[in-house]
Amino acid sequence: MASQRTTREWVGDQLDNLALQHPARIALGAFGSVILLFTGLLSLPGATVDGHRAPFIDALFTATSAVCVTGLVTVDTGSYWSPMGLTIIAIGIKVGGLGIMTLASLVGLAVSRRLGLTQRILAAGEARATGLGDLRSLLKTIVIVSTTAEAIIALALFPRFLTLDYGLGKSAGYSVFYAISAFNNAGFVPDPIGLIPYAGDLWMLLPIGLGVFVGALGFPVYLNVLREWRRPRRWTLHTKLTLVTIAGLTVVSATFLALFEWTNPNTLGHASTAETIGNIFFQSINQRSGGFASIDIGQARETTWLLEIVLMFIGGGSGSTAGGIRVTTLAVLLLAIWAEARGRRDIEAFGKRIGTEILRLAVSVTLVSLAVVILGTTVFLWQTGIKLDQALYEVVSAFATCGLSTGITPTLEADAKATLVVMMYVGRVGSLTVVAALALSKRRRVVRYPKERPLIG
Repeated sequence: MASQRTTREWVGDQLDNLALQHPARIALGAFGSVILLFTGLLSLPGATVDGHRAPFIDALFTATSAVCVTGLVTVDTGSYWSPMGLTIIAIGIKVGGLGIMTLASLVGLAVSRRLGLTQRILAAGEARATGLGDLRSLLKTIVIVSTTAEAIIALALFPRFLTLDYGLGKSAGYSVFYAISAFNNAGFVPDPIGLIPYAGDLWMLLPIGLGVFVGALGFPVYLNVLREWRRPRRWTLHTKLTLVTIAGLTVVSATFLALFEWTNPNTLGHASTAETIGNIFFQSINQRSGGFASIDIGQARETTWLLEIVLMFIGGGSGSTAGGIRVTTLAVLLLAIWAEARGRRDIEAFGKRIGTEILRLAVSVTLVSLAVVILGTTVFLWQTGIKLDQALYEVVSAFATCGLSTGITPTLEADAKATLVVMMYVGRVGSLTVVAALALSKRRRVVRYPKERPLIG
């Protein structure tokens, strides 16, 4: 018994040391292992409708898309995968969605311990913790909040599916699947007909859209709001920046989408005014991270593609299931530009000052992400020979774990699918590992070089 306890303690100590010294490796290893596990499950004959094993690349692609909560697919989800396969995908989405928040908390905890900060759990989110013992209750709260939100969405959708004569079992299954997919910003659709036939159905679109919106805010935000909902003035700077930036991006997205697609007969041009407005706001929420589509993206105008590429690259809130560089990164960059334009010494927002180390981190994450997208697009173009706009759209969608597609993904060869698999994986764990690596490499230097300002611009 003593030897077993000693072995356990030794393993625990090794994991603690790894978490402190190399937290990024935990994120990479955990996601990689989970992806391989779900690839194996989706390779089982019972996972497909016809009872044959799915090709390895399609099983790997779907597993990666599910665990990385992306939503890109090489086969039609509703018609190719059996109920068993859909269940595996839903579990993968749930594990991936909870996993990223859990790993973010673990990495944030490791970073905080290394930097001597005892009041933070999430490095970017400012979610308060009383110490290491508070981590368990914090992670428990994440599970409870996410599961509660998914239950509410499923209960809202269930009666609608019953009215469509889907039957009790299928209605329940679809409701739960959509709820998990929506809150985790996965974009997977279990119904073979998709969401386009429900473009004017608010009963269908409203719960899904709200689920995507709440899920993209991030755990630090809704935890802070729930704790201080009566006192908005006490909300953290992270919460305020996230809410304001997301609201602004939603308005900008809806405005330009209306300008670009209102008269397009292949998307919104044939719909009534009410249906068009509903679709515009639904898509404006999903363009950054959700990946659900109530219009045919492949028939949208190229200006809309460009708009969505930019929005997908920005993504959602820090500590959320959304991808991209995150809205707070954009907010810090814009605030830095505003401070420089006004000749201000400090970057300020809501009566608080943002340190230069945060600006450096924002610039680093943005430039690294941009470099990955450029490299991925170059390889993807070389493999496929398709147009630049479509290639860039698919690569950014994969990297930002959004899941919107112009419709070319199922037609790709295995090597191009593999490139998107890598982009989804890197996009899901990339920002986390970059932030952890940069934060852990922080050192206090006694000697500083003389200051000199190079010319910029």
